[in-house]
Amino acid sequence: MSDAPKPVGRRERKKAATRQALADAALDLFLEHGYDQVSVRDVAEAADVSTTTLFKHFPSKEALVFDEDTDQQAALVAAVRERPAGRSLPAALLDHLLRTHLPTTADPGFPRYRQLILGTPVLREYGHRMWMRHEAALAEAIADEAGAPQDDPACAALAHFALESVALTHGRDDPRTTIEAAFALLEHGWQGRSGGAGQGA
Repeated sequence: MSDAPKPVGRRERKKAATRQALADAALDLFLEHGYDQVSVRDVAEAADVSTTTLFKHFPSKEALVFDEDTDQQAALVAAVRERPAGRSLPAALLDHLLRTHLPTTADPGFPRYRQLILGTPVLREYGHRMWMRHEAALAEAIADEAGAPQDDPACAALAHFALESVALTHGRDDPRTTIEAAFALLEHGWQGRSGGAGQGA
């Protein structure tokens, strides 16, 4: 049997195009006017569809901002399973998060997108909830790679705190250093901190 992907039909292409048009229209409007000032009807009209059609693609207004949720989970699992030989699990996750969750000159729109989320409480809470949904899948991948039982608490802890490290960057001037500090703790433990800070605590 061939492993080549099956061609996508016209119906699927149309659905994907409509979903992308809605996500693009929503982001443009939210960035220009502010999330709270834009209604679901505004987004639907900008994409030239009905609100009924919009809700067939997105369950809520907040979901319009997080269109790549499924892709994020796949990327997290891939970061673990496809890491370079000799690269530790925490280091591989750190590499992935630094690449995907920090403002970058490669995507000039990312800082504005990130600020939209951080500056809108409902989006910040929704985004955090959606992000942490990947915890179980990530813990399973970590356990598989570590040769540990699926319910291993250390694997679950690594998955949980690796994902939570992103939230630590909110409101900080240097998000990279924040994430790196969190992962240094995950990689080496408290006693591995340089300078002996907190020894005996």
